[in-house]
Amino acid sequence: MRTYITSAAALCVAASGACAGALDRTGQSVDVLFEDGRYLEFSLGYLSPSITGESIATVGGAPFPTFPAGGRSGDIGQSNFNFGAAYKADINETWSYALIIDQPYKAEVDYPDGTGYFGEASFAEFNSTAITGLLQYNMANGVSLFGGLRLQESDASAAVAFAGGYEVSADADWGLGYVAGIAYERPEIALRVALTYSSEISHENDVSESFTSPFFTGGDSVAEFETPQSVNLEVQTGIAQNTLLFGSVRWVDWSDFDLSPQQYTATFGQPLLSYVEDTVTYRLGIGQRINENWSLAASIGYEENTGNLFTNLGPADGGESIGLAAIYSQGKYEITAGVRYIRIGDTTTAVQGNPAAEFNNNDVIAFGVKVGYRF
Repeated sequence: MRTYITSAAALCVAASGACAGALDRTGQSVDVLFEDGRYLEFSLGYLSPSITGESIATVGGAPFPTFPAGGRSGDIGQSNFNFGAAYKADINETWSYALIIDQPYKAEVDYPDGTGYFGEASFAEFNSTAITGLLQYNMANGVSLFGGLRLQESDASAAVAFAGGYEVSADADWGLGYVAGIAYERPEIALRVALTYSSEISHENDVSESFTSPFFTGGDSVAEFETPQSVNLEVQTGIAQNTLLFGSVRWVDWSDFDLSPQQYTATFGQPLLSYVEDTVTYRLGIGQRINENWSLAASIGYEENTGNLFTNLGPADGGESIGLAAIYSQGKYEITAGVRYIRIGDTTTAVQGNPAAEFNNNDVIAFGVKVGYRF
């Protein structure tokens, strides 16, 4: 059964870019380790968000412009692509290895100009690329141990127009972390349970900050932050002939994430981007083999709405999702295509710690395709 639906994350890969909260995009799965023999895959995801908000309080005042309550943000969501690639091979009957390339953290928002909304002409973009090398030790009793290193690059840029015309650019920086995990498999019933820990990765980005307002001073500095540690629990099992039940739980330590450029924090006394609580994302799905070539899968997802105040550069608090995927296998090739709809939880954003806007009834549609080849 693993030859046509390889993992509990099948739909997440097929509709990448919408797998968990905050900046999380890929879910950092290591499922490629469990492919048979030598295997190569490429994936591409497309994310199309629709995100609008309305101010609920007056923002500003001397020396800044004043924006009254009731202003509408316009659509701040920006469509973007995610790419990925992975290769897995067996060294012998005991040892296997894999190389994974993905974009684990990504975000982009852009407030339209001329709306009269306090955030107009503001934007934020965060990008990352990771290269993960894994080694797996397979025991005769179905248990395997795996681990390796993850090399990750990150860069960011942002503008907060209502904060004195503030702009910041963080140059690319590389950081190093690690991955460790354990799995148990019983192929005869398509059972697999995998627990994976990914460490935090520290970055020190060279930062340039500036203000258009003469009341504030910009400058160059180094911004230190960490992308968060996380734990994935992924489970799948056959429940009937040609039928697979799968699910996952992903915890991410977002409460320790804090991006605080020096001049911005000194001026306004708060981080540019941070999160109050960790996120836990749940997913449950079912897959059905239709014939020798075709399989279908469906899943639902849930992430709790915390009710906390969020930054205006990341207005998304939990949500629910539903996904569909089709898998076509022919010879050595396997093609997976999927779509996922995500309803973003209602979110309240803040300015200097006070509620400023509400972002309600927003959603995202994600499309993805994965092409795999077995040698």
